[in-house]
Amino acid sequence: MKTIILLHGALGASDQLRPLISELESLGYRGLPFDFSGHHQNPFHTQFSIEQFSKELKDFIIANELQKPAIFGYSLGGYVALYLAHLQPGLIGSIFTYGTKFRWDEETSQKEIRNLNPVTIDEKYPKFAETLSRRHGVAWKDLVLQTANLISELGRNTLLNADMLSAIPNKVVIGIGDRDVMVSLEETLEVYHSLKNGSMYMLADAAHPIEKINFGVLAKILTTV
Repeated sequence: MKTIILLHGALGASDQLRPLISELESLGYRGLPFDFSGHHQNPFHTQFSIEQFSKELKDFIIANELQKPAIFGYSLGGYVALYLAHLQPGLIGSIFTYGTKFRWDEETSQKEIRNLNPVTIDEKYPKFAETLSRRHGVAWKDLVLQTANLISELGRNTLLNADMLSAIPNKVVIGIGDRDVMVSLEETLEVYHSLKNGSMYMLADAAHPIEKINFGVLAKILTTV
């Protein structure tokens, strides 16, 4: 049975991908969920960064003796998967992303972190605060602050540039939703054209949040492309 490791996005967790696991199982595939440190009540590591998350993914693959598993990464998860492929392409198989933002600069990062303030979330978005608390436990406010710092650092130092992406030999399938207002079609096409072995897909009637996409359609893409 072919294994696909599933990576969540920023402030997310593997429980958001349970419907995708079910769809993959119905097609004869195994969806293997994975949570980065600091998420889903996992303890924080001394570092909270793309580099650290890629190391955790590498260690997970090795510890579970997985042979070139395919990887699906949503948003931040896609960035982590591609960063690991840049470092160790032979460790993993095909990579699929959805809603991954590649174009980072200081202006973009500051725009994204504007609402990443625990106090603001508590006061203005109590339902979101409740979701974060339920998903990540008492450390959710810490997670929000750490995520803001990570995005701020990406604005100062983009880890994946066109040259790095073009050197990745793995099959890479870049995905975006037609209603995504966070990730532009322009930047997605730019990355697609940079890839040595790349292709691209667009989900119809799909915004950025992973919960709002058609998991059945996504599962078919992950298993047939």
